[in-house]
Amino acid sequence: MTVAIPARPEGFTPVPSAQQTTTVSAGPAGESAAVAYLVTADTPLPEGLGVDRDALTAAGLTEDAGSTVVVPRAGAAAIVVELGKEAEVTVDGLRNAAAAAVRAVAKVASSVGILVPEVPVDPTDAAAAVTEGALLGRYRYTALKSEAKEKPLESLAVEIAGADAEEVAAGIGSGVVTARAAAIARDLANTPPGHLSAVDLADVTAQLAGEYGFESVAFGKDELIEMGCGGILGVNAGSAFEPRLIKLHYAPDGEAAGHLGLVGKGIMYDSGGISLKPSNPLHLLMKMDMGGAAAIVGTFAALRDAGVDTEVTAWLCCTDNMPSGSATKLGDVLTARNGMTVEVKNTDAEGRLVMMDGLSLAVEEGVDAVIDIATLTGASIVALGTRRAALFGTDRVLLDTLAASSEAVDEPVWEMPLEASYRKELDSQIADISNMGGQWAGATAAALFLKEFTGDTPWAHVDIAGPMSSDADDAWRSAGATGFGARLLLHAAADFAGGE
Repeated sequence: MTVAIPARPEGFTPVPSAQQTTTVSAGPAGESAAVAYLVTADTPLPEGLGVDRDALTAAGLTEDAGSTVVVPRAGAAAIVVELGKEAEVTVDGLRNAAAAAVRAVAKVASSVGILVPEVPVDPTDAAAAVTEGALLGRYRYTALKSEAKEKPLESLAVEIAGADAEEVAAGIGSGVVTARAAAIARDLANTPPGHLSAVDLADVTAQLAGEYGFESVAFGKDELIEMGCGGILGVNAGSAFEPRLIKLHYAPDGEAAGHLGLVGKGIMYDSGGISLKPSNPLHLLMKMDMGGAAAIVGTFAALRDAGVDTEVTAWLCCTDNMPSGSATKLGDVLTARNGMTVEVKNTDAEGRLVMMDGLSLAVEEGVDAVIDIATLTGASIVALGTRRAALFGTDRVLLDTLAASSEAVDEPVWEMPLEASYRKELDSQIADISNMGGQWAGATAAALFLKEFTGDTPWAHVDIAGPMSSDADDAWRSAGATGFGARLLLHAAADFAGGE
């Protein structure tokens, strides 16, 4: 069979953010081409702003957090962003305000300074949040544009009133690393499927591994046959492109605090297979069905520089899901890596099929705990919308770690019930289990299916189908892929202690 591969522009890379660098420094903010003043509703305005509260109100500034106006003046442009009442300012508020500030001058300024007043937030945490918000707020996927409509953010200065310069610098360093994790995840998820196959992702990950201090090994089709990874192979059966199982490994300097396993769904494009999806705008998002794998790649690109002392191993289960004469059919039975047989009742429930192999391998590795992350079910979107991920699991410590991490990085999760009584709906008359449950509680049924492959290993499942993308700029979330999960997993890995 001859396959026509779409032409890639010369020099194309799926991860432009890994090459584009913003110089971030600890002030002085006033020397930038545009200066953003973060203000609080109940304290005096900064003297250098040059306008009073009445003028700002007339220009449209309100006391609501996030309200933004651009002040016309000679010299450097001025942006004013409201934080709300001083006592109520939070890390999340600072992150979102910084994103609003840099977006306000995206078409005119490549150099932005942000002035932060004295607020009840630790200076290091404040600097990290402002840096994150600015870098993620200004993010755009431009790899395939002939000419960008907005200027790249070449330099950012962060100045925090009353803060020690070393504290601010430490926060900036942290914010750069975490923003990079999310930006790499965004780049991968935003890349069109014709430009990023499973093979391409393996190549990109190997490149990132050399740059950011982790190991990457890719297993091809023949090796997957030898390994007995029937889930990945079954989903790949209708594709003209080979699958890849990508194994990542990070080892910290010194003694590890524990060994955490990660498993990511890497469906490079999901047509639904024989159970073809309807032809609607949802198809535009199906290039992001590898958002779980992308989040893990972003996480690994930050583990070393974030100083994480946990050993982390990941399995990315990557293929596209396409209909053809060789595709897996309804009623076919696949055999997972652990020997369990699975009746395929719906080929559009393919994420759980590839992940059953990854979970089996994680258990074999003997990790202390495993977290899987996937754009898995529309049911999770129905239940929680597009701002919050569904969280399931079997281990209270692991679930609490993820919940705390979610609060810290503003990637919200909500724990859902792993209702054991629904397990019987996955029964099959001809195999050990089927890949579909009943009419209701689809997110729970998917989680129960995955649980079958985790044995006694502490396990958690994060369904990011809802928050994987944003229709429009929204706080630190730029339109398109959000990179949701990269910073969540990074924080969780840093807090992990072997399940103790």
